Amino acid sequence: MRSIIILLIFISGYTLQAQQDNFSQPIVVVNGEGIVKVVPDQVLIMSRIEHEGLNAREVKKQNDAVVDKVIKYLRSQGIPEKNVRTDYMNLNKNYNYNNKTYTFVASQSISIQLDDLKTYETIMGGLLDSGLNRIDGVQFKSSEIEKHTTEARRLAVLNARKRAMEYVSPLDQKLGKAISISELETNHFPPVYKMERLQVASDMAPQESIAPGEMEVRARVTVGFQLF
Repeated sequence: MRSIIILLIFISGYTLQAQQDNFSQPIVVVNGEGIVKVVPDQVLIMSRIEHEGLNAREVKKQNDAVVDKVIKYLRSQGIPEKNVRTDYMNLNKNYNYNNKTYTFVASQSISIQLDDLKTYETIMGGLLDSGLNRIDGVQFKSSEIEKHTTEARRLAVLNARKRAMEYVSPLDQKLGKAISISELETNHFPPVYKMERLQVASDMAPQESIAPGEMEVRARVTVGFQLF
């Protein structure tokens, strides 16, 4: 029993000493940020097919016919099935208080990802000709987002080291190795364009209607460095 008590005292003393050593070690803790500018090479079209009428069955049938036509068109253009996703389907009953009548609205949201930005104008024209009547927005993406995220993290750590050096230099001290790294956030900010309800003639002349610009991939970290 006595030997166990002695062992516990020894362990407690060792732990306390280790904690004191950690507190006595001078450190500097800074935040770092890394930003990578990326030219998008993909686009996500957030579209909707919507019809309204007095008969629920007829409205749903009309909407389904357009959805079928849109999907068949996308397949004919070689768009992979995995790039076409139904987000939701609705059939709502609305009441008009002015004339005291009911109408039904059928809608289906479809997200379409294009892996080649050059096909955007052609595909969009075909979608409109197929009967698609709402575009809720387009979002630009990058097929190499993981590579750019890794680079943003690397730049964030280098930025943290640079900031730490700026703090240490006036103190006539040296910066040691990193003893802690924590990620605050990693995200990307793709440009998103919202659109109103489309009223476009099928014989509209082709024209440029998007400018992808650049998207930002950003990482922020907190790094603790030893001081000497």
